[in-house]
Amino acid sequence: MEEIEVPKPILMPISGKEQKCVGNIFSCSFNAREKKLICVTSGNSYLGSFIVKELLAHGYLVRVTIQHPAEFEDVKDLLGVEDLNLLESVVVTKMEKLQSLCDAFRGCHAVFHTSSFIDPHGISGYSEQKVFLETEVARTVMEACAKAAYIKRCVFTSSLLASIWRNENIDGIIDDSCWSSEEFCREKKLWLALGKTKAEKVAWMKAKELKVNLVTVCPGLLMAPTFPNPHIQTSIPYLKGGQMMLQQGCLAIAEVEKVAKAHVSVYEGMKYGASGRYLCFDGVVRRQQEAIELEKGLKMTGFLLGERHVVLSEEDEEEIPIKIRNSKLAALLNKINQRLPCKT
Repeated sequence: MEEIEVPKPILMPISGKEQKCVGNIFSCSFNAREKKLICVTSGNSYLGSFIVKELLAHGYLVRVTIQHPAEFEDVKDLLGVEDLNLLESVVVTKMEKLQSLCDAFRGCHAVFHTSSFIDPHGISGYSEQKVFLETEVARTVMEACAKAAYIKRCVFTSSLLASIWRNENIDGIIDDSCWSSEEFCREKKLWLALGKTKAEKVAWMKAKELKVNLVTVCPGLLMAPTFPNPHIQTSIPYLKGGQMMLQQGCLAIAEVEKVAKAHVSVYEGMKYGASGRYLCFDGVVRRQQEAIELEKGLKMTGFLLGERHVVLSEEDEEEIPIKIRNSKLAALLNKINQRLPCKT
């Protein structure tokens, strides 16, 4: 990878076994065994940047990957100068290239794989072709973790969409044991759901094969602290099929900062036995007024309720039953707070 001139910290390639950090508060000869170095892929994504901030706040040394040199400006805008200068490095990485990922992961105690790519085009931007890319990147990330990471440990960001799309009528409660039907996703052209489902399944398959310690976090619809927020538009593909999610009681929302905290908590919980999948959300949209407010906040009026929906009074409206739960994550967070071993 070629070196790129940018403001500090210097955006530079990583090659060989000795990791260098230029223009940073750390020495040039960095030893990952002395400090816990974490690599976060796609640190220029909205969620990725919050995870980076949370890791830095917990005292971890963080390396960020981006796919194009121009994306460094996005990292700078999202993190701010103070947090930017705390990074070990920002590296340009080709997510589909094994050697490129190995170079980025070398010496790391863990990898947080947050995104295979960033989709700036909303609902129409995530196409059927992206499903293949998402799946292959997941495979390559697991292989690179096994080959290059100092400790073969990965926190993998999936999606609630990988669990909720089983058929048009949800029977029972959806939890971490549930998987979306690939056939149903193809039939309904729910490409983001299909991509997340296939990618997470491949990650689990490769993790078992290569003995990578893997946990996955499956967040609901990511919400920014304030509306409108241009960065959160990358979450809009999530809402394809939103009317059905709403009607079936599984339109779950998740504040991005809380999702980032959950990622770090799950990682730290791995020391106490945390494993498997963790559904992550704050609440479920259950009332018409909540759906209207969500539509307005996302500037998607009528997308969830239809253009000609009948406005009901609070007295006349019945709450939609919740068909999804995240009790496993809640139990883990409680056990981490108590610092007790957990079996999940």
